[in-house]
Amino acid sequence: MHRSAPRLSRILACAAVPVMLVVAGCSSDSGDKKESGSSESSESSASPSASKKAEPTVEPAKFAALPDPCKSITKKTVTSLVPSAKSKNGTAAKSSDITSRAGCSWNGLDDNGVKGSQYRWLDVGFTRFESDQALGSGAKRAQQDFAKQVDKAKATEGAKKVVEAPAAGIGDQASTIAYDLSKTGEDFKYVTVVTRTENVVITLTYNGAGYAGAKTPSAGDIMKGAEKAAKEAVAAVAAGTDSGDKSGSATPDEKATDKAGDPKSSDGKTDDDKSDDTKKSTDKKKTSAHKSTVKTAG
Repeated sequence: MHRSAPRLSRILACAAVPVMLVVAGCSSDSGDKKESGSSESSESSASPSASKKAEPTVEPAKFAALPDPCKSITKKTVTSLVPSAKSKNGTAAKSSDITSRAGCSWNGLDDNGVKGSQYRWLDVGFTRFESDQALGSGAKRAQQDFAKQVDKAKATEGAKKVVEAPAAGIGDQASTIAYDLSKTGEDFKYVTVVTRTENVVITLTYNGAGYAGAKTPSAGDIMKGAEKAAKEAVAAVAAGTDSGDKSGSATPDEKATDKAGDPKSSDGKTDDDKSDDTKKSTDKKKTSAHKSTVKTAG
């Protein structure tokens, strides 16, 4: 009876060991699953923000407006290229939005009597492109339009001896398209200059012909005149509104306003300077008069 008691205790102790191991195993398993579930949940919640990418932004358009097309070519150049222009101020093209599309033209017949007459025609057009998230930057869109305008000029109906060539020193990129064209019974020499400056495309055309026996102008003279006018048109865009830099050089109109509002006269003195001079002169006269009075009284 006394021997069986210790034996029973040993059996119960051995039987309890597997039970504890099983319980411990279950507890460990449960913890792993919780940790695994927590990790998966964390990764799942983090994945949307990690996979989401910021949308790329397009570069803002440099020029926010266009110059007055009829003032983009100086009157001196207009007089030189179109000697007998009907209107030195030009004729503005119709446009529903002059901040995006504008143009102006000049034409005239220089009558030299029995020596014949010379006809000249000058036209300039501006197209401005805004930056668009879906379409691209203003400069990129202008590049695309530049190529279209070059192709359009080369495809002019009735054009002969068409020659395209790149032009250096006119905007960011430029091409000249020279060709001959017969109309009104005369042979015309044409040159179209297509140029781009940032987000603005300029298309300028200059042509001429001789009437009543006058000689046809040379292709070289027409080319030279067209390029000169195109450079002035590019400069006019740069002098206008620049959305990227508000501290640029003043436009001709601004310079005129500044000059009109400048208090300095031709002698370089301001109104304040003149006021000081007047005051000094008055004081000097008073002092002289005072000395004279004192001397008389003495």
